Amino acid sequence: MRYIIRERFFRLGEDSDITDEGGRQVLRVDGKVLTLRDTLVLRDPAGEEVARVQRKLLALRPTYEITAAGRELAEMRKHFFTPFGDRFTIDVPGPDDLELRGNFLDHEFTIRRGDQTVATVSKRWFALRDTYGVEIADGEDWLLLLACVLALDLAEDRERRKEQQGKH
Repeated sequence: MRYIIRERFFRLGEDSDITDEGGRQVLRVDGKVLTLRDTLVLRDPAGEEVARVQRKLLALRPTYEITAAGRELAEMRKHFFTPFGDRFTIDVPGPDDLELRGNFLDHEFTIRRGDQTVATVSKRWFALRDTYGVEIADGEDWLLLLACVLALDLAEDRERRKEQQGKH
């Protein structure tokens, strides 16, 4: 299934809409801008919270917690040293951890479980700057994978802000 994550043009925070390939809204993402931690609340079309993405405050490397209905779905951590592109480990309860890797300059990523690709993420499909296409393999946890892509976007935005502050 293919999903489209599109940041809202007029927004306060990191607000996005997620639609399926037929254009139907699947999730609305509310970014909380006045919080100490980067926080995204994922809501279904009726407005009910279905998941949450939050940056951990006390972590040596960028780390994001993904929860749904009060339970942890995953913790996503950036690898310390990755000379050929960026990599994140997506630690899920149990033995089936995932790895997100790709080229952040070209905005092309894959999420893999072992040697199996479970999702591909691309900005190339779109002319709009803040729009991602996410292709998720059948039978995979689409909510978890979309939340991981949103966490990735939070991490990228934080990196960009740090770079811009360093230039001033």
